[in-house]
Amino acid sequence: MAERFNIAADHLGLDNGLRDILRTPDREMTVAIPVKMDDGNMRVFTGYRVQHNFSRGPCKGGIRFAPDVNLDEVRALAAWMTWKCAVVDLPFGGGKGGVICDPSVLSQGELERITRRYTTGILDILGPDRDVPAPDVNTNEQTMAWLMDTYSMHVRRTTTAVVTGKPIVLGGSRGRAEATGRGVMITAREALKKIGMRPNQTTVVVQGSGNVGGIGAMLMQREGHKIVSISDQFSAIYNEKGLDMPDVLAYLKANRKLTGYTKAAHVSAAEQLELPCDVLVPAAVENQITSANAQRITAKVIIEGANGPTTAKADQILESKGVLVVPDILANAGGVTVSYFEWVQDRAGFFWTEEDVNTRLERIMVDAFHGVDAMASKYKTSLRIGAYIVAVGRVAAVYKLRGSYA
Repeated sequence: MAERFNIAADHLGLDNGLRDILRTPDREMTVAIPVKMDDGNMRVFTGYRVQHNFSRGPCKGGIRFAPDVNLDEVRALAAWMTWKCAVVDLPFGGGKGGVICDPSVLSQGELERITRRYTTGILDILGPDRDVPAPDVNTNEQTMAWLMDTYSMHVRRTTTAVVTGKPIVLGGSRGRAEATGRGVMITAREALKKIGMRPNQTTVVVQGSGNVGGIGAMLMQREGHKIVSISDQFSAIYNEKGLDMPDVLAYLKANRKLTGYTKAAHVSAAEQLELPCDVLVPAAVENQITSANAQRITAKVIIEGANGPTTAKADQILESKGVLVVPDILANAGGVTVSYFEWVQDRAGFFWTEEDVNTRLERIMVDAFHGVDAMASKYKTSLRIGAYIVAVGRVAAVYKLRGSYA
């Protein structure tokens, strides 16, 4: 990300001082989280919240619970959120949080106590006008409900707008669960228009089967794409004649893994990325397309549903091959866009229909894609660098207009 930021800053002619400002987080907090475990013993966990940028509005970004959470990762992800919010022109800066823990070995009660004590620890920097968290790795709408309740108890009023990704009955938005996958579908459609292809002419490989990959694949199939492969963390399946996505997702829901699915061949994770296809959607984890396999990628278009699935060296190889890559900060921005809608609805106390949500999301994603495409054409760069020029340029413009308070 640093390399891509620097390229965008070069195109924009930013001076070194402004570059330093844009690279440096506005605030970082590390908190100790003492928790009484189910066995009666006390354990102390470590939590982080990084607020990368306040210039365009409150910070926005998820909270993850994982054993490998570290401050450098949280810093990088907070910056990523700044650029993602800016590329779709949301009035947010980037934030990110995390707690070092292994949710797979923790009870529901222990997770609740960790969440509430973590929330209390970072309470002073949270708020609808300060920092609005959301779910991320190993957290969900229940986690957000606990966070919202804890914050509300401390401020002595129910404050639904302090988090997004909540249950609908607590002020969540319709269409939120499908939003990231829907954004992937929309950007895929616009990318294919750019190269003169129609959905019913394309075969698609999707890495990942969660809210991004699974829902994205389902929506793309409804648009006319032929989904030939999808995967989870255990297995990847392939059928060159096309998968029946409702059947695949029903099997996955019932069995919690694709292992044992009999209506398609099983391939390895490495093989899946190199399958013959028109569109590849990496929607799982980071660093999946690297210099080691980029040359063997057959797709004409890559839609980055995951954060950081393509390394910088792989980017260069794909560009030399003429592969059109729609970057993560654009392709998977549907989720944060509908999180913004949720925040707006909570603050207004007026809630939209799912049709309203989807219509507004479509307009923002289409406008963002064409804005990025126009910037890439102007500077003769890839869509990724075009996206960074748009995003960095918007944040830099705000700093120049607001000036430096001293």
